[in-house]
Amino acid sequence: MSIENRVGVVAKITAAPGKRAELAAALMTAQDHVAKESGTIHYILNEDAVDENLLWMWEMYTDQDALTAHMGAQWFKDWGPSLAPFMGGRPELIFVKPLGGKGC
Repeated sequence: MSIENRVGVVAKITAAPGKRAELAAALMTAQDHVAKESGTIHYILNEDAVDENLLWMWEMYTDQDALTAHMGAQWFKDWGPSLAPFMGGRPELIFVKPLGGKGC
């Protein structure tokens, strides 16, 4: 499978103090929806090994249309506000384009 059209997102997500576990659980509720998205290749939540209030989401999509569909889905629009009580600020999104490597 060619990677030339793929797009990725690295999201730095800061939890409110002491709310990382609750934020992680709330973020994981997206997995059922993401599993049904044909254009979503990877959607992986990680906790930071050092910062107790930091989570990282790594996402990979088949192309820009798949990313746009993911972020524009009604479930996504409804889900986002449910995260607010656990957030320590707005997520920082970094958009990337893979060049190659294992798992691409």
